[in-house]
Formats: sequence, structure tokens, C-alpha cells
Amino acid sequence: MQKIVPCLWFDTQAEKAVDLYLSLFPDSEILNTLHYDKASAEVSGQPEGSILTIEYYLAGYTFLAMNGGPNFTFTPAISLSVQCETEEEIDKLYAALSEGGGVLMPLQKYDFSPRFAWVADKYGVSWQLNLAPDYSTVKQKIEPFIMFTGENFRKAKEAMGFYTSLFENSRITSLYPSEENGKEIVMHATFELNGEELMASDSGIDHKFTITPAISLIVNCTTQEEIDTLWNALSAVPEAEQCGWLQDTYGVSWQIVPTVLNTLLQDTDPQKRERVMKAMLAMKKLNIAELETAHRA
Repeated sequence: MQKIVPCLWFDTQAEKAVDLYLSLFPDSEILNTLHYDKASAEVSGQPEGSILTIEYYLAGYTFLAMNGGPNFTFTPAISLSVQCETEEEIDKLYAALSEGGGVLMPLQKYDFSPRFAWVADKYGVSWQLNLAPDYSTVKQKIEPFIMFTGENFRKAKEAMGFYTSLFENSRITSLYPSEENGKEIVMHATFELNGEELMASDSGIDHKFTITPAISLIVNCTTQEEIDTLWNALSAVPEAEQCGWLQDTYGVSWQIVPTVLNTLLQDTDPQKRERVMKAMLAMKKLNIAELETAHRA
């Protein structure tokens, strides 16, 4: 099981977005789908029986898409970086992902890349498309990219150090510094959490946007001890704590989730599923024992 899973929060378009993404990347498929039951529909305002979440592979990397309503908006502060093998591939992705969306940086040669583009698709999700100079060395085709801007400008290096301290098999793998007004900033960096690759950068431009919970990072935990440890380390905004969600000091949202939860919510008995859902909706930090008790009741 993938340890850290990016979660994309849509209004009601998760199914259409996933269909688009799966059509564009090889080694992609839907893994499972969860629907709103009575309890979750009442809390969210979404129709009972409609799609709640879709877990899917995209180029061999697991994502979760959810229909949560219009609460959050995607911004370029967290984007998805794609390493492309050929010009044909990057041209295809550029055309498909920018259609109905927008272009932040047009597809062309830049100092840092032989061919690069930054686009927002018609659902608002931002994508950075890069023609990899040596695709044979690419370990992970799609990587979450976190831009530290606004009040978090110049905090990319600090944040990466903090994140890598929390997970095994984690490290900063590359860092390209620069200087602005006499102070060091991160132009571009890559880091691994539990062996999974992410990217980061600082930006001092007044972008008028910041990180939002529209893209969060799910952490699959096997024990309550692990949940407690990560929760205590990461949670920095008490009012953001709900149903396993938290927000850290840099504005990044995380979902600290027991691996057993998915099994409990997919039980063939609808009454058991609903009891687990009700129990989860009442929690901030998730408690495995209480979820299992609700399932058995």
C-alpha cells in the first residue's frame, strides 16, 4: 500500500476528472469507489448514493479524488509535476490538460528545461509538464509539487527538513538554492517521504493565492501509536482538525488515516458501514479502537 496518497477535493466533478486523467496516462485504473451513505450525505449536503471518493492509479501512483462540495479551491501552490518521455507526450498532455482551463507558463524551452509548461485543467488542478532530459532515470512519473509563497516564502527548506524527520526512508534528494535580497531561497528541490517523491520551491512573487486543502496528503497508518505521533507533530491549526484532517504550520493539509478504515467502510453490511461513518464524522483525530467498536456494534 502506498504510504502517502494525494487527495484531490472536487465540488461534484471527481468522476469526470478521473475519467480525463485516466485517458491521458498509461498504467492507470480505478481501484475502488465509495458512495455517500445517509450519515455522510447529511453532513456534506451531497446526494445520498452519489460518489464520495474514487481511489485510482495514475501512471502507477495512487491518488484519491473526492466530491466534497464547493468548500475548497485548487491553486497552483500545490500542483502535480509530470516527467514526460517524448515531445509527442508533452504536446498531448499540454493540449488535453489546458483545454477549458488555463496556461500559467506556455509550452516552450526555458533555462531549466528543454520543454516545459504549467497549466490548470478545466477542473482547476494545476499541472507542471516537463520533458525529462534523461527519462530512464525517472523514478516516479507524477510528483506533488509544493510552492511555499506568501507568509511561507523562504520556508521550503525548513518544511522539507521537518517532513523528512517524520517518516522512515525519507530524505532531501536535491536542492538548488538561490539568493533574494541577501537571503537564501529554494529555487527547486526534490525530497522523498517513505520513498515517495515530492518537489518544493520558494516563490516571493505576490501570487494572490496560497495553499488550500483542495489537495491534501493522506498518510496510511497501521497503528494508533503512529496516528498519535504524526497528529501531534503535524497539527498546528486546531480549528482545521476534523475527521482525520489537520493543517500543519506551513498550511499543508494532511489526512492521518488508519489502513483499516477503508476495509471497514467497504463492508458488505450497509449498517456496519454507516456506523463506522457516523463514528468517523464525530472524530477529529481518528481512533482505531472506536472505529472497530462501531463496526462490531
